[in-house]
Amino acid sequence: MGLDSNLQPYFQAAVSVDNVVFGFDENGLNVLLIYRGAEPFRDTWAIPGDLINLKDETPDSSAVKVLKNLTGLDNMYMDQIRTFGSLGRHPYGRVFTVAYFALIKIQDYSLEAASWAERAEWFPIDKLPDLPFDHNEILSYAKDLLKMKIRRQPIGFELLPKYFTLTELQRLYEAILEKEFDVRNFRKKILSMDFISDTGLKQNSVTHRPAKLYKYNSRKYNKLITSGFNFDL
Repeated sequence: MGLDSNLQPYFQAAVSVDNVVFGFDENGLNVLLIYRGAEPFRDTWAIPGDLINLKDETPDSSAVKVLKNLTGLDNMYMDQIRTFGSLGRHPYGRVFTVAYFALIKIQDYSLEAASWAERAEWFPIDKLPDLPFDHNEILSYAKDLLKMKIRRQPIGFELLPKYFTLTELQRLYEAILEKEFDVRNFRKKILSMDFISDTGLKQNSVTHRPAKLYKYNSRKYNKLITSGFNFDL
């Protein structure tokens, strides 16, 4: 049976996925970008994304495949966050994009640009180039979402090493929330939530007084991912 001519206009759009990947290191919060080696917007930095093969892919499966194909990254915490579909967001026609949000420990992954991505690099969140399509809007939305989530869920541990100091944890919160906290108040608040545990270990190979190392409490963490909490200082 052929498509009714009255419905034809409703089947004239494409769908893509875009992945906002946040990583944290000693320099602060970073965002993963690729250098586009294909049109449109060739020779620009952009969020890793591509069109979905609508015959046999879902947005979720495509997001995973696209990120791996373009950057080599795989097996990470990812959330679908929102669909963007403003008129004119793509120069080739009507394209809706399903955006995803990922958090990773930078030191646990190696970037490998491939396919039409000529390079894949981490950029400090406060030193980003202007992005094509509506990627500035997508990134801004993902950044606001990260701020909201870290106040309500202990997702920040996806960005930290297995063992971390309270100073590293505070730097993470400060980088994401873009504000400074009083050291004493921050530590009192974090320890009262009981989702981190003292490992009994201390830093080694440091020039300053070794600090205690902590790890997240997986039982409490999993409970708070569901129930949430309120981080306000």
